[in-house]
Order: sequence, then structure tokens, then C-alpha cells
Amino acid sequence: MVDTSQEYDSVINICRDIFTKKMHDYGTAWRILRTTSITDQIFIKANRIRCIEEKGVCKVHEGIVPEFIGIINYAIMGLIQLELGPGEDTPPEKITARYDEYFQSAKRLMLDKNHDYDEAWRSMRISSYTDLILMKIKRTKQIEDNQGDTLISEGIDANYYDMVNYAVFALIRLCVENKQ
Repeated sequence: MVDTSQEYDSVINICRDIFTKKMHDYGTAWRILRTTSITDQIFIKANRIRCIEEKGVCKVHEGIVPEFIGIINYAIMGLIQLELGPGEDTPPEKITARYDEYFQSAKRLMLDKNHDYDEAWRSMRISSYTDLILMKIKRTKQIEDNQGDTLISEGIDANYYDMVNYAVFALIRLCVENKQ
């Protein structure tokens, strides 16, 4: 029987490992970025995935898995920036703690939605996750252009959480399911 929670944790471990190793190499230099710049970084990654999906080939031999990991890590960085605002280097322990808290919040959100939607994401195409992430990016950019104001819609944070979860779904399908 499939255990979505355990599969999600496998993806968390992959992403967290890369995040902490990059933080070791680069520190928290990304803290200087505004959320608009983080959203643009997520766009670059999602757009590359879509190009590879449409062309069927990539010239840079990294594939789409690292891009989905990057989307997750940048979206969590975006959530951290929404909370802390752009700033100087921050102690890695503080960033790692915030990273873990936001990833667990994303997981709780996914489990709640997954209960209501009954694992429908497992029947979706990987390319649909890509399209949904791109749509969430467009929504986020519009909200950012409106200085965060919305009339009826959820805010930037909700879109970042959705980007995390769609990318997690893709990684479960691409990596975790293939190991079973």
C-alpha cells in the first residue's frame, strides 16, 4: 500500500540535503533577494522543465528532476523571505529551522487536501504539474505587481505552498515511485 506521507518525507530529505549543502557552500547570500526575484528564479526552472517536456530533449544534461528540487527550495526560500524580508546573512541554524517548519506546513496542507481529493494527483501527468506551477507563478507575479493586495484570492504564500506541493508530486512520481 502506498504511504504518501513517507513518500513526501523522502522528497523532503532529498531537497533538504541539497539545500543545506548549498547553504554550506554559499552561506545565506540568497537572503538579499526580494520575493519578486525568487519568483523569477522559480519561473526560470519551471520554464526549463516545460521546454524539455515539449522538445523531448535537453542540451544541458541535468534533466527535470533537479529543476523540480530547485522549485521546491526556491519556494521555501520565498516563504522565508515573506516572513523575514530581504536582509543580510542569517545564521544557517535559523534558516534550517525555518526551512523545516515551512516544509512541514506544506506537508500538512498536502495531507489535508489529499484527504479531500483522494490522491487524484497520482493520475495526473507530470506535464500538468509543470503547467500548474507556471500558472501559480503567473498568479504570484500578478499579486506581487499589486503589492500583495488581493480582493478574494489567497496570497503569495499560498501560491508558494502550492508550487512546493506540485513539485513534490512530480518528484514522488519521477523518483520515489521508480524506486519501489
